[in-house]
Amino acid sequence: MNPETIVALSTPAGRGGIGIVRLSGSEAARIAAPLVKLRHELAAGQARFGQLVDEDGGTLDEVVVTLFAAPHSYTGEDVVEVAAHGSPVVLDAIVRRCLASGARLARPGEFTERAFLAGRMDLTQAEAVNDLIHAQTLHQAQLAAQQMEGALSRRIQPIKQAVVELIAELEAGIDFAEDDMDVMPATAIAQKLAVARTALAELSAGYTYGRMVRDGITLAIVGRPNVGKSSLFNRLVEHERAIVTASPGTTRDTISHTVAIHGIPVELMDTAGLRETADEAEELGVARSREAMADAAIVLLVLDASAPPHSEDAALRAKLADRPHLIVANKCDLANATAHNAANELHASALTGAGIEDLRQAILRLAGGGALHTESGLVTTLRQHEAIQSALDATERAESAATQQTPHEMLLLDAYTALRSLDALTGATTADDVLSLIFSRFCIGK
Repeated sequence: MNPETIVALSTPAGRGGIGIVRLSGSEAARIAAPLVKLRHELAAGQARFGQLVDEDGGTLDEVVVTLFAAPHSYTGEDVVEVAAHGSPVVLDAIVRRCLASGARLARPGEFTERAFLAGRMDLTQAEAVNDLIHAQTLHQAQLAAQQMEGALSRRIQPIKQAVVELIAELEAGIDFAEDDMDVMPATAIAQKLAVARTALAELSAGYTYGRMVRDGITLAIVGRPNVGKSSLFNRLVEHERAIVTASPGTTRDTISHTVAIHGIPVELMDTAGLRETADEAEELGVARSREAMADAAIVLLVLDASAPPHSEDAALRAKLADRPHLIVANKCDLANATAHNAANELHASALTGAGIEDLRQAILRLAGGGALHTESGLVTTLRQHEAIQSALDATERAESAATQQTPHEMLLLDAYTALRSLDALTGATTADDVLSLIFSRFCIGK
């Protein structure tokens, strides 16, 4: 364990009803003692009411102090939390007094890093802590909470155990070959590897949806002027965010707003109508629309269902052919809305709300790779996916080697590669530079 005691403000900076200063380390209780005058001595797991005092013994605030004794604390070390009123001046004074008494200011994520190093959580759980802090929707928070409870780790553990057992059997067959020990048949080896490969493939397949939940998606709403892009934008946002008039070309700049569609953060971008124009301001807006189209994860092309098909619509369709996109024929509530009936088009009315829920579902299906996953323990980060994919590739190579009667010594190389990849996923063999990168993204105090 790290001999240094660290301290940081664990609540957001600024004024508030409550502010909490956290200490972690073997000296946490000693450093906190001179700061407070308590009615009762500190006891593990119990909150103590008292006064925060200055260096001369004068009262600065009323506080609640809680001791979490090692190893039954967040970090696995002695942790002391001082809860005062959320005055920046008072909280800064607490931190400065702790530093003067021998504590060190915590780095971003250092409390959680210590929890990981103490074995209180694995790396997937530690990553989920940061995801929970930054969750924008309830669904994101629920997924992060499942990961914190070890949902992904529980899916990985049986795969890892199967690989370990296979390695042990293969190693034993090699080491004790002269003792006439039974060698596992190639078919049995391939069968065990196939089970692991299937489980890894299922984990890998859920990454697209897991990443979408964690990071959200961007969607650019594009089309010709006056097809109802801003009206559709407002309907999805569920309030009048963009100005809507009957005059074509009202939108001159890109407007963005993030909404939750069934718990998934979606950044909607309303863009200027795409057309040739001599107006300088509108021309700049059109240029920004094209930039939004290029940057967005999904493009929503809006057509006017009450007007005949237009050549510019066909040109836009062609440009989007190789991009994730949806096509929606708006104004389907109008009596003459019969011009667009292609099989790949959605029909909606920004005015009445008809078809809007179908549009939301189509957005999520497209972003999630065609399916919405409901199981827990999803792969949510690129680092996790790369480790899963590395293990999957190694398992496939080992399975192929087994069916080709490859010597077990060669097959073991791929088995060990798969094991190292799974270890890196949970943190057993993760390099220090990877750990530093992961925890540097946390806020100070967590």
